[in-house]
Amino acid sequence: MAQMSRRQCLAGLGSIFAGSVLAGGAPTWAVAPKPYHFDISLAQWSLNKSFFDKSLSTLDFPAVARTSFDIGAVEYVNQFFMDKATDSVFLTALNQRAADHNVKSLLIMVDGEGDLSVVDDKRRRQAVSNHYKWVEAAAHLGCHSIRVNLHGSGRAEDWHRSSVQSLSELSEFSATMGIKILVENHGGFSSHGAKLAGVLAQVGSPFCGSMPDFGNFCYQRASGDLWDSPCVKEYDIYQGIAELMPYAGAVSAKAYRFDSEGNESQINFQRIFNIIKAADYRGYVGIEYEGHELSAEDGIRATKKLIERIRGELA
Repeated sequence: MAQMSRRQCLAGLGSIFAGSVLAGGAPTWAVAPKPYHFDISLAQWSLNKSFFDKSLSTLDFPAVARTSFDIGAVEYVNQFFMDKATDSVFLTALNQRAADHNVKSLLIMVDGEGDLSVVDDKRRRQAVSNHYKWVEAAAHLGCHSIRVNLHGSGRAEDWHRSSVQSLSELSEFSATMGIKILVENHGGFSSHGAKLAGVLAQVGSPFCGSMPDFGNFCYQRASGDLWDSPCVKEYDIYQGIAELMPYAGAVSAKAYRFDSEGNESQINFQRIFNIIKAADYRGYVGIEYEGHELSAEDGIRATKKLIERIRGELA
């Protein structure tokens, strides 16, 4: 074989490279892997005392998120503006407040609109209908989702059947506006990871998913209530998160207290975020501080600092 000149060799390599691009894009060795990343948002519930006592209003929330915590995305709670779902003047003003501070409105957490998992079909359908206005409000605000609860039935089979019916109806309605229906593990059977994942799998809609919360995995209490009596059956947090992540449209980073090194002392954030990364979730992670040892403001900052540290390690 005749020896190639340096110029001939370079020209040949160039032809090979050009051919590989034409055949199917840049060669794999030329594409750097995309660093793992997710963004951080703030749940309005973290400041619930200030909203309940009226020292803050929902219209203040975008400014507080940006100026107090340097967070550029928010998750609203409908309890703090229950009478405003159809108030276009209010919603437009809230949009403007968010825009003024370069803050994204991500979702509305919806409570108090009836039980979506109740056996009585008339009550169930009324609860579904009650949620429609919040889907429309979310669309007005430029959100991607509303968060709903699945409460209402005492037997697992009834809960499953009613939940599938309600979520199917809601997601069919919300799809017309591009809004997702996200279910949080939030008491009762919804806090049983496998049972909730089973409901979402059967609904099978791209407009219906989960909002895994780091807390709220107690699925049975001593008196059969949702929140007040002692927990007697609690689902494994890490298993539950893993089962819900394939459906996740949002994630709620619940925090209560911190140790001297800044880690959450009750919940292994590092372990959970490894699960989140394994699912290749790259959406927003919302801070939801519910502790008592720190003020709400300091708790939010401590949670944000921890999440940012772990995010840096995962990247």
